[in-house]
Amino acid sequence: MRRVQANLTRRALLETAAQLFDERGYAGTSISDISALSGRTSGAIYFHYASKEKLALAVVEEHFASWPRMIERHRSSDGPALEKLVGLSFTVARAFRDDVVVRAGSRLWMERKAIAAPLPTPFVDWIEVVGELLAEAGAHGELAPGVDPFTAAHSVVCAFFGIHTVSDALDGREHIEQHLHDLWRLLLPALQAEPDPAALLDRVPAQPPAAAPEGLPADSAILARTEA
Repeated sequence: MRRVQANLTRRALLETAAQLFDERGYAGTSISDISALSGRTSGAIYFHYASKEKLALAVVEEHFASWPRMIERHRSSDGPALEKLVGLSFTVARAFRDDVVVRAGSRLWMERKAIAAPLPTPFVDWIEVVGELLAEAGAHGELAPGVDPFTAAHSVVCAFFGIHTVSDALDGREHIEQHLHDLWRLLLPALQAEPDPAALLDRVPAQPPAAAPEGLPADSAILARTEA
């Protein structure tokens, strides 16, 4: 029972810190702020997280930890590889818009020079995952001739995170799904062997595939390095 309560307290503190880091940034958030918003003493916070740096690191690690199962759900689902890729992109976009821990982790990584703790390296495994899905598409005849999967993956990841940066700056990601839809309308004609972006986008479900059973092992490489 004590362990359960301790875990609940740690999670509550992490989510409170994430809310403040997302709103104010790392430098603009203090332990006193987290204490005031969470209703827990500074001593309780330091008991669970030894410093503000450790708490920020925990938020970033939780951000990164959200991706492996999400990726696996899409990769193990039925359907062509390009549809899996597009579906995954919308699921990730919604997480950046709706999940405060994901948003906070992303902002903290951007402010990493102010944090006296080593943070995971972003983007590397997103490029790998996208490249593997594009390679799968190529093996099944979905990919346009002459498209190198991993060269294209780098450009797709750059474009994807670029629209997030712009959307966050202009509208707080309120319209990120429409922006992403427009991006795929631009990219898919260059990727598809038989271009028909409208039909593919119509087939992508509005919701992600059902969650995998509990206990599914996370990909340690993605857990260590995939961006948020």
